[in-house]
Amino acid sequence: MLPVPALITLTLNPALDLATTIERVEPTHKLRCGPAQRFAGGGGINVARVLHRLGSDVQAWALVGGASGAQVRQLLADEGVAADIRPIAGDTRENFSVVETATGQEFRFVLPGPTLQTAEWQACLDALATVTVAPRWLIASGSLPPGVPDDFYARLAPGARARGTRLVVDTSGLPLAAALQAGTTLVKPSLRELREVLRQPLEHPADQCAAAQALVHSGQTEMVALSLGAQGAVLATRDGVWQAPALDVSAASGTTGAGDCFLAALVWSLDRGAPPPDALRWGMAAGAAALLVPGTALARATDVHRLQSQVIVRASPV
Repeated sequence: MLPVPALITLTLNPALDLATTIERVEPTHKLRCGPAQRFAGGGGINVARVLHRLGSDVQAWALVGGASGAQVRQLLADEGVAADIRPIAGDTRENFSVVETATGQEFRFVLPGPTLQTAEWQACLDALATVTVAPRWLIASGSLPPGVPDDFYARLAPGARARGTRLVVDTSGLPLAAALQAGTTLVKPSLRELREVLRQPLEHPADQCAAAQALVHSGQTEMVALSLGAQGAVLATRDGVWQAPALDVSAASGTTGAGDCFLAALVWSLDRGAPPPDALRWGMAAGAAALLVPGTALARATDVHRLQSQVIVRASPV
């Protein structure tokens, strides 16, 4: 077991991400693609890769198996990202993204992942609860693979709270709802995910800001980072709500991983003691920086630092 770092990311459903390009996607015909790029992917792994680039003491925990899992392990090692890799019987999934160069549209094909046995996910849960020194942050990010109960992330909450670890959850649907009921430090839903959890239309910006802060006031989380895609993002805390429009950066190379980059830089900034508006500024810069690189190559630290001064953050009247 490696020394426990200040930040741990957890990915139960990692992926070997393949990215390529083609002039136009058409049915029936054989589509001759450009060269493929391969990346270690999955929510928590992507977050760890960006945190590592920003200089954080981070370790990526992941459950992997098969030849694709071995490639994920090697890609993380090649990038210098510390990892605690736990083997599973099934094969790690492969995801496939194609950018259509004629239109700039991105097509993303995401597989469900292998079915985990109870012993596999339970061993991971037990290991996290018994690490020698509790990390400052535990970032649980991504979908849950088949076989894992919807309340898995929620089960992390009591132990994190007892040990003083700040729990971040980035997921959707029932796993997100369960995590909120258990209590978190930070959640990062998209607008669609927030609408699904709250069962509200949230059509207007004021409604979106109010809903994010209502989650905070309900005691289910301390912060909500609401991703609005091309419209930017909102950060809600007990002390206020802040909004930031998206930077005008071309997404011709695809948007895969932008949300993970946003979350990584947000947590990185908060861990350094930055106030929420500054943390939002760094998050927005990293999300924009992700659009400057192909596939899930993810944001470069130099781009994040260059762009953060361009982000405009405003307090919401909510």
